[in-house]
Amino acid sequence: MTFPFRRAATAALALSLTFGAGAQATAQEPAGAYLAGRAATYANDFAAAADYYTRALVRDPQNAVLMESVVFAQLALGELRRALPVAQRMWDDSINSQVGNMVMLGGFSQAQDYQALLDRDLTTQGVGPLVDGLTTAWAHLGAGDLTQALAQFDSVAEDDGLRMFALYHRALALASIGDFEAAEAMFAADNGRLTKITRRSVLARVQILSQLGRNDQAMEILSDAFGTRLDPGLSNIVDHLSADKTLPFTQAATVTDGIAEVFYTVASALSGEAADDYVLVYARMASRLSPTHVDAVLLSAELLDSLGRYELAVATYKQVQPGHPDYHAAEMGRAEALRRAAKPDAAIEVLDQLTREFSDQPTVYSALGDLLRQQEDYAKAVTAYDTAVSLMEQNDVASWFLLYARGISLERLHQWDRAEADFRAALELNPNRPEVLNYLGYSLVEKQIKLDEALSMIERAVAARPDSGYIVDSLGWVLYRLGRYDEAVAHMEQAVALMPVDAVVNDHLGDVFWAVGRYLEAEFQWKRALSFVDPEDTDSEADPDRIRRKLEIGLDRVLTEEGAEPLKLANDG
Repeated sequence: MTFPFRRAATAALALSLTFGAGAQATAQEPAGAYLAGRAATYANDFAAAADYYTRALVRDPQNAVLMESVVFAQLALGELRRALPVAQRMWDDSINSQVGNMVMLGGFSQAQDYQALLDRDLTTQGVGPLVDGLTTAWAHLGAGDLTQALAQFDSVAEDDGLRMFALYHRALALASIGDFEAAEAMFAADNGRLTKITRRSVLARVQILSQLGRNDQAMEILSDAFGTRLDPGLSNIVDHLSADKTLPFTQAATVTDGIAEVFYTVASALSGEAADDYVLVYARMASRLSPTHVDAVLLSAELLDSLGRYELAVATYKQVQPGHPDYHAAEMGRAEALRRAAKPDAAIEVLDQLTREFSDQPTVYSALGDLLRQQEDYAKAVTAYDTAVSLMEQNDVASWFLLYARGISLERLHQWDRAEADFRAALELNPNRPEVLNYLGYSLVEKQIKLDEALSMIERAVAARPDSGYIVDSLGWVLYRLGRYDEAVAHMEQAVALMPVDAVVNDHLGDVFWAVGRYLEAEFQWKRALSFVDPEDTDSEADPDRIRRKLEIGLDRVLTEEGAEPLKLANDG
């Protein structure tokens, strides 16, 4: 299911997107620690940044820039407790800092000091219109004033860009006090529009319906939203509903949970739209205010992965404990973070363990196959893909990628008949996938069989992906194999323009130039290709010894030495 509303209010949310607008340096920063902190910040090394900025702050304790930098780095690490004392100092000194105000808001929420939340001067102590508006409403609820809380939610909803967010939180607030009928009425209104904004809104309504004893309707809502292909977390919910068990309402069981949901709402809406480190502090705040908010933990880990902080991402994923319904999702994320951290063996170990714990999940075997294929362990990759394919429903369109990936592995194992069968089966399920058309077409070209069919496939692939250097290269190469050298030149030149430092593409252009009699240009391209060869890439088609031989004696004589057919124009008879 897609949730089109998730980005609809981005413009309304993207207010004051830069921390530090109110903080000004009050003294000359200690240069060494400050500069090291800045370097660490640019590298998204939040631990080092927190350390260096703290050292600088010790020497210059009134410096607002340093205080704000410490608070931001600590919150990015998820260390709300360590950020609070510095944020408190900024608050006491009337330093207007968005991130400092955010931390104070979090501190008041943890302490359930709802009056402090209500007493804030939002002009100087606010975070942003949506966060301030919704947390004020939740604070009224925490203070026992339901009427004022609902009025505040309604006030936020008057802004069209924030309306759906406000209605969602109003419904959660009603559910949190046990008024599930009123909450369900809000989710059901306007053909269930509120239900459809995010995955969590779907799950909130499912929990509310279960609380009302309407498990059958809850399962219909789940089916409409997610279909039949469910991850383990959703399958767990279905199992409980099918057994006629009542789901607890956990989306916002307490006021603090509700405020945590405010921060997650903003983080989720801005993810992919705002800078990842900015989104991260909202996600971190949500996970700190509500330790059971696993979606906030997973989003934090994903953002850390995107920022290149793989070790922090791995540690964050590990916060989700075995037995939790979303443990599968967390371990899948952890495996990917380990892979990106250049620890493939550790990633494979994680996925191997998952195959034992979630033996019915094709996604686990697919991820394991992908990782093994990347490690060039093609035989084990095929075994993993075999299991993944067997777990998919027959003729499931989503199986096309598994067949394609298994076909690649089989082709690398020189099991061409099986590989070709997989590629063609993938195309039967999804006929216009350019990567499959290109791989099969290019393989046929390399084997110099079915060249006319190969040309048709690659032309379709190019039409779909005209900016793909690999695919354009394939088109030039099949024309070369067909002896249509003049036609091949323009395509090969375009491929090199798209991928100027690729050894294979430059080598191919050299061969095409040679075929049309442009010998000096051919030698130039071969020299370029030789300079781009990666000596550690043992699987590359660019053979440096062959390229050197072409530079010594020319392509014609190399082909003769190899016993290959000489260059021949298509119309040579």
